[in-house]
Amino acid sequence: MSQAGDGSKQDPTRYAFNLVLVGVAGGAGCLTVLIILIALFSGLWLDNTFDSRPLFTVILMVGSVPITLIAMLLLVRFSTSRITPATTLEQDTNQEDS
Repeated sequence: MSQAGDGSKQDPTRYAFNLVLVGVAGGAGCLTVLIILIALFSGLWLDNTFDSRPLFTVILMVGSVPITLIAMLLLVRFSTSRITPATTLEQDTNQEDS
């Protein structure tokens, strides 16, 4: 039986790629929470200022959904465009050695 914590048989390239994916997913999650919290507190502040409870909060929360989706898409596209395939790295290393 294989143990989950046994990293001796794991491919280092695959391990690094998995770490990148975890980083991208974590960044997208944090960005989502940040945008939603900004919309929530801005809406609550505007509702308190103009005494229009819950009009601005609802509008900003609903409006934050497409903004969050677009921001996540841009973050993932930017992050994945910076990933260099392992074959390219191996070719570059081989060319430098020659």
